[in-house]
Amino acid sequence: MPVTQLRRSKRTATATCVACAKIRLSNLRLRTYIGFNPEERSKQQDVVINIDIDHRLKPGVFDDEVEQALNYKSISKAVIAHVETGRFLLLEKLTADVLAICSEDQAVTRAAVTIDKPHALRFADSVSVTLTFEAPAEENL
Repeated sequence: MPVTQLRRSKRTATATCVACAKIRLSNLRLRTYIGFNPEERSKQQDVVINIDIDHRLKPGVFDDEVEQALNYKSISKAVIAHVETGRFLLLEKLTADVLAICSEDQAVTRAAVTIDKPHALRFADSVSVTLTFEAPAEENL
């Protein structure tokens, strides 16, 4: 795993190599058509999405260069659009689709998506599925 080496002067610390970072989107609450029972297919239901994205930082982020950062706003907008306009029979399919959106950028080394379907079972708060993506080792260099 890359380690950030900091060059320290009397005034500033700047990165001299690429580091890894984690972006976490917590409790994104959306509504979608999810399920295969007739009543599930006729009305939208709540889902709660949690996303962790590990990615390689570009050195420019340490100099506040916005275009060098992974754009989590565009990722969240893509997730929202896909979930809210889609129809899914299985929670696994929805989770896989969201994971694919989260792992598109080449800087992503690992991503994990958990989607909860609240009140899916009578005596449970929710049912959830978690899927993970791991870039091949040669891409993590």
